[in-house]
Amino acid sequence: MLPRLFLLALLALSPLPLFAESFDELFPDLAADPDLAEMLAPLQELNYQRGTATLPNGLATLTLGQDYYYLNPKDARIVLEDLWGNPPDATVLGMVFPTDMTPMHDTWGMELSYDDIGHVSDDDAESYDYDDLLKQMQADARESSKWREENGYDSIELLGWAEPPRYDQTERKLYWAKELQFGGDELHTLNYNIRALGREGVLILNVIASMEQLDEVRAATPDLLAMTSFTEGNRYIDFKPDLDKVAAVGIGGLIAGKVVAKTGFLIVLLAFLKKGFVLLLLPLIWLKNLFTGRRTKAAGETNDPIQPHVDAGNETGGSDGDGGSDD
Repeated sequence: MLPRLFLLALLALSPLPLFAESFDELFPDLAADPDLAEMLAPLQELNYQRGTATLPNGLATLTLGQDYYYLNPKDARIVLEDLWGNPPDATVLGMVFPTDMTPMHDTWGMELSYDDIGHVSDDDAESYDYDDLLKQMQADARESSKWREENGYDSIELLGWAEPPRYDQTERKLYWAKELQFGGDELHTLNYNIRALGREGVLILNVIASMEQLDEVRAATPDLLAMTSFTEGNRYIDFKPDLDKVAAVGIGGLIAGKVVAKTGFLIVLLAFLKKGFVLLLLPLIWLKNLFTGRRTKAAGETNDPIQPHVDAGNETGGSDGDGGSDD
């Protein structure tokens, strides 16, 4: 009897384990509608994982609970590249979404990656003029835009801060937000950036959304900040000065790194259906292009999975001269 009680006590104290759910289990109402079956086929192949997830590199965990789900790297790239039309990126470690939203809703998604640039000193966290930093970042965005246009992607412009930088020195987490415009689109894109500092690198969390969703993302930010934890041995406090690599950038370098160049497709179809709008109002050609998973032309023509000038997963700058070399 005692061993069983002991086991139950351990289970009660343990974090919720990771468990996978199918599309049908997570979104039964959508799955039950035969009129949406073909349209939602790309989502049927994804694994929706909730609970507590360990990232593929084993450096950090995500405590998702019931309010969010995690897509593994393979599924995350299907969303980012096939459904949302972004350049290929082999550094993606996964994505996080709100549990009640699919990647094809008009919703936000958080992309995860890791940069092993070394241990980032936060001694300079209070010493930056963020207005000057913004000007530097806008110049970098213009350079990134040239590459994008040459390779068949929409141009990109950094319009300004959507949320000025803030650093939590206790949790060693930095966050800020940028307002971006792609290809002259009237609907501006929000890139909400979170950086968790670790022993020898930085966990990169980028929330991809529209500017209209800023309040929604702000409300979720405390959850997104709290859900991420480095594993023991990889925490900021585990740093060993005599053994570990030190980053060439500080807090300012993390903020002034390459501009995030990913955008969400932001389809409003399912939102329209919820509100009773007529499906036939949507252009059929647009639907066909979307649900065949067709990529942007340049993405299908390159064999290089990482684009050096549009690296949305590694914004930390450093030796490539993108704004962090003077830290």
